[in-house]
Amino acid sequence: MLNGFRQQAIVKPSGVVEICSPELPAGTTVEVIVLLESPPKHSEKFLTSFIGSARGSFTTPEEVDNFIRQERDAWKS
Repeated sequence: MLNGFRQQAIVKPSGVVEICSPELPAGTTVEVIVLLESPPKHSEKFLTSFIGSARGSFTTPEEVDNFIRQERDAWKS
């Protein structure tokens, strides 16, 4: 039967990874799988650069006024 546990560790100089746990009896053979966390990708754009860029968005108050005026005119027809 396989038993396992999960533990995070920090890689030390020269690539050394140390795992300490009372669940690991001395002399027991174990298999170690190392999964590297990838660093988060940072966007080059600021969040404010997306304002007004999506479909149906307006970049100026004048565009909003024109849209509302056109919609009202369409209702009257």
